[in-house]
Amino acid sequence: MRHTNAAQNNFYPQIIKLVVPIVIQNLLSAAVNSADVVMLNEVGQSSISAVSLAANYAGVLFMIYYGLGTGASMLSAQYWGKGEVQAIRVIEGIAMRFSLIISLCFSGFALFAPELMMKLFTNDAELITIGADYLRVMSVTYLCWGIVEIYLSVLRSIGQVTVSMILNVMTFSLNIFLNAVFIFGLFGAPKLGATGVAIATAASRVIELTGCIIVSVCNKDIKLNPAYMFIRNKMLFKDFVRLSLPAAGNDVAWSVAFSMYSVILGHLGSDAVAANSFVVVVRNFGTVLCFGTASAGGILLGNVMGAGDMTHARNYASKLMKLTVITGAIGGALVLSVTPFVLYFVDLSETAMHYLKYMLLINTYYIMGTAVNTTLIAGVFRAGGDSRFGLICDTIDMWCYAVPLGFIAAFVFRLPVLVVYFLLCTDEFVKWPWVIKHYRSGKWLKNITREGLFEEE
Repeated sequence: MRHTNAAQNNFYPQIIKLVVPIVIQNLLSAAVNSADVVMLNEVGQSSISAVSLAANYAGVLFMIYYGLGTGASMLSAQYWGKGEVQAIRVIEGIAMRFSLIISLCFSGFALFAPELMMKLFTNDAELITIGADYLRVMSVTYLCWGIVEIYLSVLRSIGQVTVSMILNVMTFSLNIFLNAVFIFGLFGAPKLGATGVAIATAASRVIELTGCIIVSVCNKDIKLNPAYMFIRNKMLFKDFVRLSLPAAGNDVAWSVAFSMYSVILGHLGSDAVAANSFVVVVRNFGTVLCFGTASAGGILLGNVMGAGDMTHARNYASKLMKLTVITGAIGGALVLSVTPFVLYFVDLSETAMHYLKYMLLINTYYIMGTAVNTTLIAGVFRAGGDSRFGLICDTIDMWCYAVPLGFIAAFVFRLPVLVVYFLLCTDEFVKWPWVIKHYRSGKWLKNITREGLFEEE
């Protein structure tokens, strides 16, 4: 049987159906990060800076989960288009095994060596102490997060984006509420500042995992079943390693390199770190629509290619690119429009406010570069199983160009903070020629499903 007839339907109604729930999830995620920064602004600049630096580990871990999740999604979306549910269950189990191993490693470091983790980003004793307390509590979060992200990624790949949205609404709303409780000591709770943010996040993730278990019980197709991790299929494992691990490697290489930006800024002073904390929040809102379009496009293209309709897949990819340019422009305009309000309401030092203003202006065009590359590398290319190109492209761009350039600019030539930040923000545009050339070649357009997967069984 076929679970999708995407090739015969109109692109725009389908993409809107997928984009809206994903955008809502991304908005809520950005809202939680925004709430953390805004609430901590009442506590002090040191708390903002410490949480911002410590959160880089969550950023790296998220990209690992995102890579594993999108890797599982690229296979699951095509097998859903082909109508093979059992293959999707096996893929979920494989992804879950990798996710749990990685989560345990991160949790162990966060619990037993948080000071060492903070020292990578800063040599400020106060920031190290605050950040270490934050990381200890976050160790619980990492375990729950790994399970949840894989399961929700698989659900999204088969078009069940509304379920994921509802769970995220519940989780993020609870997170914001608990943030207020533990940061400000509401309802008799102690005032815990940055540690309160971690407690709120951990509690909300535990409840989100509980919600996933409830959804799983009611889901007739794909469940959150530990037994999936023990299903063996050599062909699917081989495909997952070949296709998904490069995707995860791509996202990790990119996110660790992007974290190096924070390392650079962290050693340029707390003013630069504090300003960047607010910039990240605003940029996250600006990229919500872009990233939602990329994710939805990848799901839709995967379903179509799995069903074997390459003509419609190419046509859909072309339409997706046009949407990406539009959403990138909207994102840049959004950052520009909110800049005066951010500068009015934020309370930082005079130097930090100066950095904040111009960092936001730089991001008005930086979002376009991010939008195009994300849609093509993480959406279009991965939909056809082409994850290797992104790994090579991002590794060269970030580690051979952007990170060395940032370190040289900051610590060799000792250029001003804003000049260093500007140079770091050229990374997305440097790789445009190669990314667009690869898109036009059509080498990513493939059906990656197999026949006879379970014949021996």
